[in-house]
Amino acid sequence: MSIELVSELRRALGGEAVLDDPLSLEFHSADALNPGRAFHSTPSQWGTPSVVVLPNSTDEVAGVLKLAHKRRVPVVPFGGGTGVMGAAVPPEGAIVLDMKRMARLRSISYEDRVAWVEAGMVLKELDAQLRGQGLMLGHDPWSTPIATVGGAISTNGVGYRAARYGSMGAQVLGLEVVLPTGEVVTTKALPKKASGPDLNLFIGAEGTLGVITAAGLRVFRVPEERRFATFAFTSFDDGFRAVTEMFGIGLRPAITDLTEEAVDTTGETRVLLYLAYEGYKEEVDAQERRSAHICEAAGGSDIGPGETEEYWRERHRSGERYKSESLPLPPSERWNQGWGSGNWDYLHVSLPVSRVLEFRRQAQAIAQDTDVLIREYAIWTEPELFSMIMTGTALSGDGSTASFAETVDRVLTLAQDMGGTMEYCHGVGLKLAHLVEREWGSGLEVARRIKRALDPHGIMNPGKLGL
Repeated sequence: MSIELVSELRRALGGEAVLDDPLSLEFHSADALNPGRAFHSTPSQWGTPSVVVLPNSTDEVAGVLKLAHKRRVPVVPFGGGTGVMGAAVPPEGAIVLDMKRMARLRSISYEDRVAWVEAGMVLKELDAQLRGQGLMLGHDPWSTPIATVGGAISTNGVGYRAARYGSMGAQVLGLEVVLPTGEVVTTKALPKKASGPDLNLFIGAEGTLGVITAAGLRVFRVPEERRFATFAFTSFDDGFRAVTEMFGIGLRPAITDLTEEAVDTTGETRVLLYLAYEGYKEEVDAQERRSAHICEAAGGSDIGPGETEEYWRERHRSGERYKSESLPLPPSERWNQGWGSGNWDYLHVSLPVSRVLEFRRQAQAIAQDTDVLIREYAIWTEPELFSMIMTGTALSGDGSTASFAETVDRVLTLAQDMGGTMEYCHGVGLKLAHLVEREWGSGLEVARRIKRALDPHGIMNPGKLGL
């Protein structure tokens, strides 16, 4: 990047908003993905930006993109830095657009249940402001204390209460976006617009099509009541049948998490279904009664609310710990702490309900064939959404990272071959880019045509999503 461009950026935004000192550049060279888990990435994909820009307004974002478009310099939007797939890892010499200064709540309408909020606002801070108005944010991931609105939309993240409120993208009614050419596009914050393509196509696009600067979000009234329940099952299959029956009749507890996890090193496991009901009182009453009947009919035992109450209290603890222990460190030191190191992985695949149990059996066979241990299986928020935690023998000093990576790919491609997708929760980023063509098929070329139309010079977060 030329000194002239940095000087132009400083003239446009002010010196304090343009950073090129080595520490700032290093802090913005990675998100929460450790290279040890990016099995198929190459060193050339892990670049250091030339400059970090902190815009304070949509006009300033537009000015930066106009300059970058003119000079054909890559631009990478940066939110809270909590993405676990490497979507915010910049190519060498890029401009990183850190959105943290754009963190204003522009408006709240209690009657419309809509909040317009800037992309840099942290989810926890937004929820706190909403609660002052008797409202709340429906998106509730582990990273709530640190993740930003723009980042959550760009990855279409899934939170703990997505069973009731949907993914982050499902809560987006309208967007304000700066295109790679510097043009600003705003869509209306309405649940249904005129017929035609949905222009909120920036949801889940990982910053490859433009920069989200603000969003009109569907927000929700604070529930009248919330109750918890926990059911124990003798098998994952029995618990799965209970969950599918609930969803089959339209019963969607806010938290729906069926988990089979190892109790100790002997291989013994336990299967628990964590449930949280929330809403108006009569609805909660009905949910509680009917779900108990369904679980008991499937062989479940009501073990009281305690386990789920603890689950609820602890759900953001890892985010708070990451915020206090890791985010203050440069990425290289953070990686040395072991956050996201190699030879373990969590996989989140989406499958037709009818294929979930067969997928689980085949994934277990793959793991046994390759000496990989699956420590946890889960259905998280919907019966179609299946998750696993896998570890390889290299955790104890033996085994090959390449072999473990091959096993991970076998499981992910199994999901694709069974009519599913390789990820439902965190996006693609660098980590899964090598499987994008297999995932999208002919749809990838359609996405690339959209990318070329909006971003003719290919400056927006190049290399992500296969675009």
